Amino acid sequence: MEGAWRKVRRALCQRLCANAPVVGGSERRRLSGAGSCRRRDAAVAVAVSAASAGGSGTSTSAGALRRSKSAARSASSSSKHKEAFDSLNLGSSKTAQISSYPEYKAVPQSSSLHGFDILIHLKAPTASSDNFTGNLVNENSVKSSSRAPIDLVTVLDVSGSMAGTKLALLKRAMGFVIQHLGPSDRLSVIAFSSTARRQFPLRRMSHHGRQQALQAINSLGAGGGTNIADALKKAMKVIEDRRYKNSVCSVILLSDGQDTYNVSSNVQGTSTSNRSLVPSSILNDDGHRVSLHAFGFGADHDSDALHSIAEASGGTFSFIEDEGVIQDAFAQCIGGLLSIVVQEMQLSMECVNPGVQLCSIKCGSYPSKLASDGRHGSVDIGHLYADEERDVLLTVAIPKSHEPTSLVRVTCAYRDPVKDEAIKVEGDEVTIMRSTAATPESVSIEVDRERNRIQAANSIESARAAAERGALSEAVTILEDRRRLLAQSFASQSGDRLCVALDAELREMQERMANRQLYEASGRAYMLSGLSSHSWQRATARGDSTDSSTLVYSYQTPSMIQMLEHSQNHCPSPRGQRPQIRSARPFPEKPQAR
Repeated sequence: MEGAWRKVRRALCQRLCANAPVVGGSERRRLSGAGSCRRRDAAVAVAVSAASAGGSGTSTSAGALRRSKSAARSASSSSKHKEAFDSLNLGSSKTAQISSYPEYKAVPQSSSLHGFDILIHLKAPTASSDNFTGNLVNENSVKSSSRAPIDLVTVLDVSGSMAGTKLALLKRAMGFVIQHLGPSDRLSVIAFSSTARRQFPLRRMSHHGRQQALQAINSLGAGGGTNIADALKKAMKVIEDRRYKNSVCSVILLSDGQDTYNVSSNVQGTSTSNRSLVPSSILNDDGHRVSLHAFGFGADHDSDALHSIAEASGGTFSFIEDEGVIQDAFAQCIGGLLSIVVQEMQLSMECVNPGVQLCSIKCGSYPSKLASDGRHGSVDIGHLYADEERDVLLTVAIPKSHEPTSLVRVTCAYRDPVKDEAIKVEGDEVTIMRSTAATPESVSIEVDRERNRIQAANSIESARAAAERGALSEAVTILEDRRRLLAQSFASQSGDRLCVALDAELREMQERMANRQLYEASGRAYMLSGLSSHSWQRATARGDSTDSSTLVYSYQTPSMIQMLEHSQNHCPSPRGQRPQIRSARPFPEKPQAR
């Protein structure tokens, strides 16, 4: 296997490594070697993974495209795993990394381009596993500085439609969450049906606190209608009434139905009225947004409302198609929330050469600003999980020149929630050479890959809009056209695995729009969860994730994968066979770059 790995890596790297990144000066030494080739190595890693999975039958995720190393294997018991997870040294001395990839390394001296792209790649500090102990959790076993503690408010639908198996699986999933919170974390539970009630106050998850929380969850019963707005107001009241605030705060919302009390129209796609379900305080908590992660459960939930609520708060929307994966979906989410290493991140860029102008900033749903003179701009990234990555695509205008042209300078500033320190990272200037050749060299595969991802997300949004108008055939055509253009791209022609993943995702969406009934049952929610994932570049649960032959693009981090694998391997559903949310396969250690 190691020999095959080296051969594949050598062959693909010769093709993919031509467009070397410009790495931030403060991180250049740390990124030397394999680290600086991580983005290019990702395609190689997935290629080897796919070959391995073909023989073993193990499911594979395109989340491997975002992962440099596999997470540590889960411990043999729930308590040991929790101790290991909580003991991750998330407050390491490492800082965020900035890499820059110009569309071309050199352009003709006689060319003045008005649509030159630059990819800015961010990577959060890595979670170190040096502090694994394997001991049982107690009040003193987890150091307060090991990770940022969280205030977590869970908002749970217990309307009549949740009775029976759904409620039982929800209780089990919440039990998993409770057992993985540490004594510095705090949990509150809001249960809602026709009205909302605080089932459990915000309380630290000491041994006694966890026992009380489990009792509160086990006492839940189902009945009544669905009042999401009242539930969110109760949740925000819990957050507003805090005298002491943990450095991380988030809300998890799960519902299997449609709000029957506050939305005037029950027609899907009415995002304006859906946003009215969101309390104003959820958008701003002392100047910082509280992210709400929404989970749509089953075929009858209001996916558009949940997606709108999550989008308004900076959170994600996940679609739990099969009730058997609810615990996995929660596990993936809290795996991220319990590994936040960056808060209040702002990415800033300024033009260097007087003739260079910043034309646009493509960053999904992240708020951005572009100066009227086109000389500088910024993006509010917010918080990042350990090892999480973000891509921002800049478009600039460059002048004619006979000398190397310095385009932009990029910096990022953020707060380390573990050390409570302000950190600033400066990137190197992005500079291109000016050649005498009439045409530029080959395009950067990193830039082309990101353009493909952005264009695919735009096509998904356009197809969804057409489907909401009732034009399903038009929607399918939009996705088919994007698949055709994707296949013709340089990255796809170079064998880039992200292109394979995007094509699989678009094809899956086409299949879920075969008829109106199928679109209403699962197509809409599947597309919205995909849009949520791409717009925030963060992992979401989509469908039942059972088809191991279909690569669905993922943004899973090692911490998410570790928690997900623990859910699947050590705390399985009581049902015999269940679908699973797929996690990325571990890869052999990559050889160092020469």
